[in-house]
Amino acid sequence: MNQPLDVVILGLSVTSSWGNGHATTYRSLIRGLAARGHRVLFLERDAPWYAGNRDEPHPAGARTEIYNSYEELTARFEREVASAGLVIVGSYVPDGIRVGEWVTSIAKGLCAFYDIDTPVTMARLAEGCYDYISPGLIPRYSLYLSFTGGPVLRMIESRYGSPMARELFCSVDPDQYRPDPQPVRWDLGYLGTYSDDRQPALDLLLLEPARQWPQGFFTVVGPMYPAGIEWPVNVDREIHLSPRLHPPFYGAQRFTLNITREAMKRAGYSPSVRLFEAGACAVPIISDWWEGLDSLFAEGREVLISRGTDDTLRILRDYPEHKRLAVGEAGRRRIVSEHTPERRVIQLEAYLKEVHDNAARSVCS
Repeated sequence: MNQPLDVVILGLSVTSSWGNGHATTYRSLIRGLAARGHRVLFLERDAPWYAGNRDEPHPAGARTEIYNSYEELTARFEREVASAGLVIVGSYVPDGIRVGEWVTSIAKGLCAFYDIDTPVTMARLAEGCYDYISPGLIPRYSLYLSFTGGPVLRMIESRYGSPMARELFCSVDPDQYRPDPQPVRWDLGYLGTYSDDRQPALDLLLLEPARQWPQGFFTVVGPMYPAGIEWPVNVDREIHLSPRLHPPFYGAQRFTLNITREAMKRAGYSPSVRLFEAGACAVPIISDWWEGLDSLFAEGREVLISRGTDDTLRILRDYPEHKRLAVGEAGRRRIVSEHTPERRVIQLEAYLKEVHDNAARSVCS
């Protein structure tokens, strides 16, 4: 599909990366769409915690509009949604089910649901929690785009009736996320919002190594960590870093840590935004293990795996410097070749062509 499209995206946030991984994902997707000639309108529901922390109020490549309620959304943007060639509704959009029902009832073009939280979504559906998507709404979307690949895609089709479920991982702009070498400040760093299910792994793979190796230097950056956490004295803390500060932050680390939420680990095939961003900066990544990681990165050559405190300490203290640098460079090469915004949009365009081809075959038969 080479025809430029009018694309409308309704997402959690693109203007603020505060406490969410959605904004950087959408920014990269928008850059890729614009580079391929598509015209993008992004619609974001106003929220006080984002309104006060808009680090990119007008992302390049899109017209961005803020609305205050479902009623305002439907009144102001019915024409654009109805006439767009593609409308994408993202996970965690406020009033997501009402929004999805409205979009799929008026849009003349293709409608897609973009699940940036697939394992969490599947768990909530299984529990009967329908907030931003419901079993009845899934079949109304022509395409279910998922941050998780692997077996879950077939389950979305077979159990929930999606006409077509396909992976669409995050991407990273290598011009924005690139090597930015700095004087080394930390042996190991972690960038991520607090979550209950990631905290045990953070304790095992970073905080306990910091306790056992007082000569080492560590850092954790991210909001929402409870006040009661006892941080080792050799762990620096910062609440938030704007994305433009991520490359020098990574550049000041010898290694960086990737931790995956438990639901994502159980599902497998769920790479995080930070995994790609850190990799693009050529900082060697130490990651927890999950099924499908080796389909994205070669273990030991493009990513290092830690299954516990001893593994982390062994890497930090004993890994040869020339190998450390080689892992970082190999990781960046993989990202630049497979996970850029343009590559992701080419993938999306192929899915849209597949939807059209399937529809044409259905008509002919």
